[in-house]
Amino acid sequence: MSRFDPFLASKALWQIRIKKRPFVLSHGVNANCNMRCKFCEYWKETGKEPSREEIFRLLDDAKKFGIGVYNAWTTEPLLRKDLPLIMAHAKGLGMVTSMVTNGKLLYERVEELEDVDYLSVSVDGIESYKEIRRMDFKTLLKGLKKAIEVRKLQKRKNPILMNCVLTGKNLDDIETLILLAKKLGVKISFEPVHEFPGIDNEIWNEIGIRDKEKFRRVVNRIIELKKEGYPVINSKTYLGMVRDGNMDYKCRASGVIINVTHDGTAETCRVQHEPLGNVMKDGFEKVWEDSAQRRKEIVQNCEGCLFFGYTENSLMQGFNAEVLMHYEWM
Repeated sequence: MSRFDPFLASKALWQIRIKKRPFVLSHGVNANCNMRCKFCEYWKETGKEPSREEIFRLLDDAKKFGIGVYNAWTTEPLLRKDLPLIMAHAKGLGMVTSMVTNGKLLYERVEELEDVDYLSVSVDGIESYKEIRRMDFKTLLKGLKKAIEVRKLQKRKNPILMNCVLTGKNLDDIETLILLAKKLGVKISFEPVHEFPGIDNEIWNEIGIRDKEKFRRVVNRIIELKKEGYPVINSKTYLGMVRDGNMDYKCRASGVIINVTHDGTAETCRVQHEPLGNVMKDGFEKVWEDSAQRRKEIVQNCEGCLFFGYTENSLMQGFNAEVLMHYEWM
C-alpha cells in the first residue's frame, strides 16, 4: 500500500503466511474493451459479462476465503455502468479496492469512483502514446487531470498511479513521463512489455524491446530519478532486474494474488493461463484446495516474468530489505 497500515499488513501476513492463501483478488470484471492495443491479448477474449449479482456473490465468497484487496481490471472496468455498485459492495465487505483503467472514459466517469481506494491509469508515453494506444494523449491527460481534481475534492489520501509498460516505442518519452508525474502530483510505475506468444512476431519486432543498450540507459535513468526523489514507486531492486533481464527470483505471486477472469475461471497468473477451476461455480475454497498440486507444478515449470506486481510482491514475501522499506503499492 502507498501508506503503511499495520492492521492490514497483519491481516495479509496471516492470510498469506499462516493460512497460505492469496490476499489479493485481481478480477476481470467484464469481457469488453474500448481499445485494440496491438501488444495486448485481453480485448480479443469474448464471453458473457457476469451479472452484478454474480459478482456480489463472488465478492462475498472471496471475503469468506480471506481476500482483503479487490482489484478490478481487464478488460476495461469503466465500460460497466454498475461498476460503482460493485466497488461499493467490495468496500462494504471491508476490502481495500483498486482499479486499473486505460483512461478513455475517465473524464466522464471519475466522479463515480469514490469507493475506489487506489486508481491506476495506463499511461504508456506522450509523443508515442497515440501510436501505442490508438488514442490521442490529450484525451487521456484531460481525464487524468480531472481525476486528480475530483480525488482532491473527495479528500482522498491515496495518490493516483500512472502505470507505464516499457516498449521499443516509448523509450524516448520515459523521462518526460516521470517529470509529468511529479508536476501532476501522482505516482508512476514501470514494467517491461511481456511478449506473449499469442501475438505475431511482426508486432513484437515493431513494439518489443530490441535496442537493449538504449533500454538499459533508460532504466538506469529511471533509477537515477528515483534516487533523486521523483515519484517512481518501483523498488531499485526491481528496476535493476528489469534493466538486466534478471528473472532469478522465487515466484510467490500465486500465493499473494489470485487471478479470476470474467467467467469465474481462476488462473495462477497473467502469464500462465491454465484454468485451475471456476470459483463462481465451486467457490474459492474448493478451487484453491483442489489445485494445490497443479499450482505448485506450474510455478516450478514457469520460465519467469518481470510483471511489476508479481515480481515486487515475490521479493517482498522473500523479505528483500530494500523492497520492504520502500514498497508503495499493492
